[in-house]
Amino acid sequence: MSADNNILSFIHNTKFEDLPQAVVAMAERCCLDLIGVTVAGRHTDLAQIITEHASSFFAAGKEISTIAFTGQTASPVGAALATGMTIDAFDAHDGHRLTKGHAGAAILPALLAYSYSLDEEGYSIDGREFLTALTIGYEVSLRAGIALHATACDYHTSGAWNAIGAAAMGARLLKLNEEKTRHALGIAEYHGPRSQMMRCIDHPTMLKDGSGWGAMAGVSAAYLARSGFTGAPAITLEGDDIAPYWEGLTQDWEILAQYFKPYPVCRWAQPAIQAMSDLMEKKSLDHRSIEKIEIRTFHEGLCLAGHNPKTTEEAQYAIAFPVAALIVRGKIGAEEIASEALKDPDILKLSNKIHLSETDEYNARFPGERWADVTISFSSGDEITTPAACPVGDPENPLTDEQILTKFHALCHGSLHQKTANDIVSSVTHLKDDPRALSNLLALLKHPVTSDGCSHKKEK
Repeated sequence: MSADNNILSFIHNTKFEDLPQAVVAMAERCCLDLIGVTVAGRHTDLAQIITEHASSFFAAGKEISTIAFTGQTASPVGAALATGMTIDAFDAHDGHRLTKGHAGAAILPALLAYSYSLDEEGYSIDGREFLTALTIGYEVSLRAGIALHATACDYHTSGAWNAIGAAAMGARLLKLNEEKTRHALGIAEYHGPRSQMMRCIDHPTMLKDGSGWGAMAGVSAAYLARSGFTGAPAITLEGDDIAPYWEGLTQDWEILAQYFKPYPVCRWAQPAIQAMSDLMEKKSLDHRSIEKIEIRTFHEGLCLAGHNPKTTEEAQYAIAFPVAALIVRGKIGAEEIASEALKDPDILKLSNKIHLSETDEYNARFPGERWADVTISFSSGDEITTPAACPVGDPENPLTDEQILTKFHALCHGSLHQKTANDIVSSVTHLKDDPRALSNLLALLKHPVTSDGCSHKKEK
């Protein structure tokens, strides 16, 4: 048995001209959003630890790549690991409802790792090929993820399936033949981290969603296959039982089903946050007058809870604390999930007044839809119940281009010089029509972030 010829053809023969305009626009949007998240993620302890680990234990040898926004180099495998975990460290990246996870957190880091390495070897690609490879990485990952959820008995982290997309991009960019491509996909699937997602939700740590490990496994798989290492078959791509999940390839684009987060916390928490945000736009709330808050959502959301998080990871996998932070501070950004906010007595007091429950209606809609509503009881005896809400950023109620841009600049504020941020936006926007855009972007992503609002490179 061999990998479906349609999948192999899609990986190797898809041209930029084959991509619908909406798909190209989504690829650009994903790229810019992920870059902003990378900048914000650089300030986490997780990112600092994994970057030092990658530069020390995955040091550059024959193949040289760059760890984004650090100025440090590593092997492509190490760079993909470090950048992937940096994105995963700050839970504001794009996602996909049916996979209950994230493709881009591995796909962009892997693609950057390949791009830097190819550039060093003198085989640089252009922006159109970059967007095409990015799209292929998303499509292969997402369909593999849907197939995995349908055929496995456990809920695995995103690294279990986005590793396959990372390998697919490598097979294309390294120009592997069909046989070696099949082995690359099989190696990536076999070595991709089939770690239990609910374990990390129940006990939030730096393990996160496995995407950094997925990026590492996928990039490693492509280079191993190039060297003759064997690993086929990939069971989420081969066999009659998974064939339905690959139907419509090149017609139905899963990348168009991506959602984008307005807040840096787990997507499962965001329906409740949305309900509260909508209410606060209409009515001013004084947290001191609140007696109790009841949040009704779907069963999986209850696992987040998180009334008294001790780390930024616990704050990101929580509902109660972010909702309380929104009410007390009027926003949820990087500052609200950082160590200082975790000790805020007003947020903690309100967080412990929040109770979570599930409803059959919201359970029935998950995972295709995520819903919640909120009832607030005041010390005066008054009570307010919000309408049922699903978070903005889904394909049905997407963030506007202006909102994506605002989010990007907010994530970069205080970490990159404004000119650097503007130049990144310009480079991503012109990947499809400026032959210099990708090389400009790769150079910009070498700028280390700082905490004083400008990069270490002095800019006029």
